[in-house]
Amino acid sequence: MTAAPQLVNAEETQQAVPSSRLRKLQGLGILCGFSAGAWLGAAEAPTKLVRIGVSPIVVSLLMVVGVFLARWSVPALFRSMGQVRTDIQQAPHLIVWGVLGGCLWAVANTLTIFAIRDVGLSIAFPLWNMNSLIGIFWGFVLFNELRQAGRLRWLSVIGGTLLMLLGAALLAFASSTQAPVEHVVRGTLAALAAGMLWGTMYIPYRKAYLTGMNPLSFIVFFTIGELGMMTILAFSYRGPSALLHELIKAKDVLFWLAFGGFVWVIGDLFQQYAAKYIGISRGIPLSNTNQLWGLMWGVLVFGELHGMSRSVYGQVIGGSVLMLAGAGAIALSSVTREEHGRWHQAAQREGQRYSVDSDYVRAGLAGENFSEARDRQSMRSWFDWILVLLATAVFVCLAVVARVPAITLNWAAMAALSATMFAFLAVCGVALWKVTRFS
Repeated sequence: MTAAPQLVNAEETQQAVPSSRLRKLQGLGILCGFSAGAWLGAAEAPTKLVRIGVSPIVVSLLMVVGVFLARWSVPALFRSMGQVRTDIQQAPHLIVWGVLGGCLWAVANTLTIFAIRDVGLSIAFPLWNMNSLIGIFWGFVLFNELRQAGRLRWLSVIGGTLLMLLGAALLAFASSTQAPVEHVVRGTLAALAAGMLWGTMYIPYRKAYLTGMNPLSFIVFFTIGELGMMTILAFSYRGPSALLHELIKAKDVLFWLAFGGFVWVIGDLFQQYAAKYIGISRGIPLSNTNQLWGLMWGVLVFGELHGMSRSVYGQVIGGSVLMLAGAGAIALSSVTREEHGRWHQAAQREGQRYSVDSDYVRAGLAGENFSEARDRQSMRSWFDWILVLLATAVFVCLAVVARVPAITLNWAAMAALSATMFAFLAVCGVALWKVTRFS
């Protein structure tokens, strides 16, 4: 058994991870947070299909199917399952935490579908993005985030939190004029409950990355909990025969729902890298810029709030801007050397608790590969290519029977937003490869 690692102070951390390296990782984490916002915002666009009669359970189930396919094929394509196996051997306890996080995500995602149906995408988005407040709380209590961060950074966090609360209250008030009266409370509560669950879901994230786990490995068994919990919810809520009937009835749009899940995985990967390199107390609020992207998709592409009064537009836009400013104040309070030393102590504590190799933990914190053996395992095997081909085949089959939904779209706005998303993908993907080789 590996010897129990010892806690280290900030001076020892400075020797292990040079300041120049930490600055690069922090800049990379901020870029990943912005990229996550763009892709997570777009991923919720297919959920608008609940407005044309598709059951929220079917929407959520097919999104989870797309998530499942992406969470296995993307790591196989970019990293190989051999490296995933090595990570699991180093920290097998994270399988349980990953499955638990996946279960929380599945329930939260289903709640967001109901919230979008009842109060709309541009309203629901900022409400469930209160998850950042829960993430800040858990990051401080459990993982030493914001410890020894300095008074100015604490003021940024507190001020940002107040701005986010004010923005959420403004948006909740605006929802009462945008949605039918009998659905406002139900939709608002669903969005807030989703935010609570997603905020708690970041505990497994942080445990994984402090221990040294690679995000591309963690998401593989994370998705087992997602698909398992979503299947249970679907069968419990609708029953097997009714669920099959609804799937057949909605066959024309199943591709778009599954594709939305695939897009969500890209955003979630960026979010997880942000959580790894700048912490959940900063990375999650920064990725919650998806609320602004959700607002743009809802208003510009789908025509939400069309015909509403200027005061409603002012409330929605003003609330989103306030929440965005609050998230930015929190996220851009840079990590000090002293605070990073406390992160390192939390990481060593996790390693000691689960008997994880201390060199593996240190490599993960520095965004480096654990050993040359892992580089040799990066060669793709026949199993990796089978996973990629199977995922591709499923999407092709769904696309063959797909039809463009009978819903009004602004195609020019959708093209502009999509082009911006792919620009983020290219820039952030290249940066991740250059700085960390996707570690």
